Amino acid sequence: MATRSVASGKWVSRGLTALTLFGALIWFFPLYWAIVTSLKSDTEVVSRTTSLLPSAPTLEPYRYVIAHSSIVQWYINSVGTSAIIAIVVLAISVCCAYALSQIQFPGRRLIYGALIASVMVPAEALIINHFVLMNTFGLINSWGGIVLPQLVVPSVIIILKQFFDQIPKEFREAAMLDNAGHLTTLWKIYVPMNWGVMTALGITTFIAAWNNFLWPFLVATSDATITIPVGITQVKDVFGVRFAKDMAAAVLAGLPVAILYLLFQRQITRAIMLSAGIKG
Repeated sequence: MATRSVASGKWVSRGLTALTLFGALIWFFPLYWAIVTSLKSDTEVVSRTTSLLPSAPTLEPYRYVIAHSSIVQWYINSVGTSAIIAIVVLAISVCCAYALSQIQFPGRRLIYGALIASVMVPAEALIINHFVLMNTFGLINSWGGIVLPQLVVPSVIIILKQFFDQIPKEFREAAMLDNAGHLTTLWKIYVPMNWGVMTALGITTFIAAWNNFLWPFLVATSDATITIPVGITQVKDVFGVRFAKDMAAAVLAGLPVAILYLLFQRQITRAIMLSAGIKG
């Protein structure tokens, strides 16, 4: 019986491995096809013969995209706005999480409950309000208009609060005895002890801001403010129906995020698991 059980377990393990590999192949093939298409000439792309590899690989689509579009400016806009959003979101979230976790004040539970409830509100439901507000302040078609509505992320505050709750209060009390204020206690004790989760949340916030399409699409109207996800939708208007160049633009748009994920995949996976736990 034991031998049969071991053999059965091996077959189950092999079956799950094969299923995982099949799922990975299905996910990876469109990415592979985009890269291969971006390395073909326009003539080869529209030819009747389909091949899994380019017959004569060329970087001309990439050179054309860089030379005949504002993709460099779109990169600057995306990097700038995403970095600002990630840094400010972390700074705001750390302060809010510390206050909710360690400071007793009236309405604390009510505010925390409102934060939890706000996680269930889709961002799309606030689009009109955000647009009217940014228009009132004259921030349409500016970095400020893109950044401001994305500076508060309730899930990040909730996650950080849970980690701050796990730190023994004796640390804070010892700091207070040394005449350390709340800000000193926060940045000298709580932030260093949770640097790992903060790094993970910062990276995922940066990626989310980089991939955000709907809000920048509505508020950015010129090359000086357009971000990468919005910019690549305009490539076809500039180039016409040229699939190799379209794919080259798409690959260039996704390349920084792919590199970021490869470098920090453990931190990103951890942050996704924490966020899924909050939303679940």
